Amino acid sequence: MYSLHLSPEQLQIRDTVRDFVAQEIKPLALNPNRLEASARPLLVEALEQASRIGLRTFALSEDAGGAGADNLACCIVTEELAVGDPDVAAVLAQTSILARALFDVLMTPEQRARFLPAFVAKHRYHIALAEHEDGRDSMLGVNYHRPQASEPRFSTAAVRSGDEWIIQGRKDRVVGASIAALFAVRASVGDDGAAATLLVPRDAPGLSVRESSPRWQHGACGSVMFDHCRVPAQNYLPADAALFADEGRRIPQEQALALGIGRAAYEAALDYAQLRVQGGRPIIEHQAIGAKLAEIAVRLEVARAVIWRAAWTSDHPEAFADANLGAEPEQVVRLFDATATTLHEVGCDGLKARRQSFVPDQFAGLARTDLKTERGGMAGFTMARAEARYGDNAGKTVQLEVMDTGGMAGVMGFASWIGFQGEREDAGRRESTRREGNRVIHEEIDKVGGHNEYTLVLAERFVVSAKGSADIGTLKSGVASLDLGKLETLK
Repeated sequence: MYSLHLSPEQLQIRDTVRDFVAQEIKPLALNPNRLEASARPLLVEALEQASRIGLRTFALSEDAGGAGADNLACCIVTEELAVGDPDVAAVLAQTSILARALFDVLMTPEQRARFLPAFVAKHRYHIALAEHEDGRDSMLGVNYHRPQASEPRFSTAAVRSGDEWIIQGRKDRVVGASIAALFAVRASVGDDGAAATLLVPRDAPGLSVRESSPRWQHGACGSVMFDHCRVPAQNYLPADAALFADEGRRIPQEQALALGIGRAAYEAALDYAQLRVQGGRPIIEHQAIGAKLAEIAVRLEVARAVIWRAAWTSDHPEAFADANLGAEPEQVVRLFDATATTLHEVGCDGLKARRQSFVPDQFAGLARTDLKTERGGMAGFTMARAEARYGDNAGKTVQLEVMDTGGMAGVMGFASWIGFQGEREDAGRRESTRREGNRVIHEEIDKVGGHNEYTLVLAERFVVSAKGSADIGTLKSGVASLDLGKLETLK
């Protein structure tokens, strides 16, 4: 019977992997040298450590030297690994599942005797599925509105020549291509172009690997080229159905990996919301931020429940026979899309809450008539700004602006007067700039009663500016009524 309650063994597996990720993977994955997308090499050392605790052979049967884990446990492990590093999670997930399909089901005794000992003994022995080719990607929905009697044949072809198979072609987006020791290659064979799978060792003559750029998937993807690549005739798999389960029944490993990525983003946002102080308290205590984080947590839990159910049902096909459970819900993908959107919105809402909290409904005795917030860049600095307009029926107007320039350099890019202290005056206008403690004060007064401006620079970062047809004294008292102390404490 399906249950969301994990067994003691499953809980122990989850907690063990979670501790391993925290201690071994995250310190490597979060290294500042890997922050650029172009500088994220596969964490080979972490993969080896994961193999030493049994994660590479996790799904392989106990008789073959593995742990014999079911699909649900595999998805739990994949999620935990993806929280630390998606590439490590993708490579281990693929190797583990392919090992079970190949060694436990598809290989002949002779093939198993040749490949299994090395796989079990070598911690850096990984397996990759070489299947994807341009023009055969059915996931894009190109045939959605028209029936397709059969899948197009592979352009990669294998021809039997005596005691060998000769393979010619190319495979793209091969997960783990850069480190795999054994490739399960899908190719067309025979005059009818029937699909078959051949086992191709990395050192086979005529095989070459090139790292992909840009990266389309997680897992150190690359292209594998076969130029008259020769493998023994005994490397042909007589049956390969277990490698390609029905879409509605397959193991939801990719979804579990995406869930781990979403969880990592959520945990990072949660930590930041508890650390970041705005208005004298952590921003998580503000209703908008707290509610958004709670919504993300709920969505992640719903997605996890769907993935676990799909994993359990892939372990229990009998559940479909008596109609206890339906096919894997398609809503899984939608849940992840919605979660990604929500994560993006958290930053936007938090930013708005920070700026808008210093823009009151009433200012200088006038009611607010308009409010705008924006975030952008200037001279290489990221800036956030809230602007409000106030007015009355008599035509009196004031504009209040609160800006986070990101630092002193940003302030200097914003205001040309920031480096000047003193007074300037002509026939129609008087301007002064002075420093009082940690604050810089700038005043511009129209001598004929027109447009006045009063600006404060706080903590060499925040700029509060009031300008309009009100007199300078009204503008100064209006700015003073704001909670400037709290603004100065923001980091």
